[in-house]
Amino acid sequence: MNRIDRRFIELKKNHRKAFVAFITAGYPNLKVTEQLVKELAKAKVDIIELGVPFSDPMSDGPVIQEASHDALKKGVSLRDILRLVKRVRQGVDIPLCLMTYYNPIFCFGEREFVRAASVAGVDGVIIPDLPPDEGASFLKLMNRFHLDTILFIAPTTTPQRMKLIVGLARGFIYYVSLTGVTGIRRNLAGDIAHHLRAIRKVTHKPVCVGFGVSDPRQVREIQRVADGVIVGSVIVKKIKENIGHKQLVQNVIRFVNHLKNV
Repeated sequence: MNRIDRRFIELKKNHRKAFVAFITAGYPNLKVTEQLVKELAKAKVDIIELGVPFSDPMSDGPVIQEASHDALKKGVSLRDILRLVKRVRQGVDIPLCLMTYYNPIFCFGEREFVRAASVAGVDGVIIPDLPPDEGASFLKLMNRFHLDTILFIAPTTTPQRMKLIVGLARGFIYYVSLTGVTGIRRNLAGDIAHHLRAIRKVTHKPVCVGFGVSDPRQVREIQRVADGVIVGSVIVKKIKENIGHKQLVQNVIRFVNHLKNV
């Protein structure tokens, strides 16, 4: 049982729902990312997703694409991010996930990456472009090193495929609230609760909802029906708005607390 499992057990015991915060690692720089991770942990965010910059982030909308491009221009690499995780682990016990596309892992080497992630203190990995039935070797390595592979279910996922996914997923299920890319949305899909009921018929694993969640009302709406909510683009947008500001980290944390209804 790793930190993600323990966190969901704790949340259930306290009748709370998870708030998962996504930030792009290395945006606007690695020093700020490290500060944000520490302060998000103090702000009692439940899980942090660190986005690994990639040149073709097909699941991400313009906000995260821009942040990823900026970090790549500054030379931020997967190795840099693993070193960052290792540093923050000295004083932070919050569950940390990497959200990365498969290409950086392939170039790193599957075995070397999983071993390095385990040593650094990563708890889970989310890979939007690796279908679980094509990633058997990777999932086996992740299980061997007690790391969670967090898998996606979409509104278009068939019941048969849903059973395959929930059988392989570890940590939690990432339910994509809409067909499309990440981004800020004024309104969420109206059928989220319906799809979550279908997922819960085939698994007892926690289900967190992401893509498009942008304001406190939507956070509350998701937390009423899911085990957790994932917020990314709107947080990355707030980082962008504060680049160059002396209070960047404090302003972002204040905004996250606003989203969390604190």
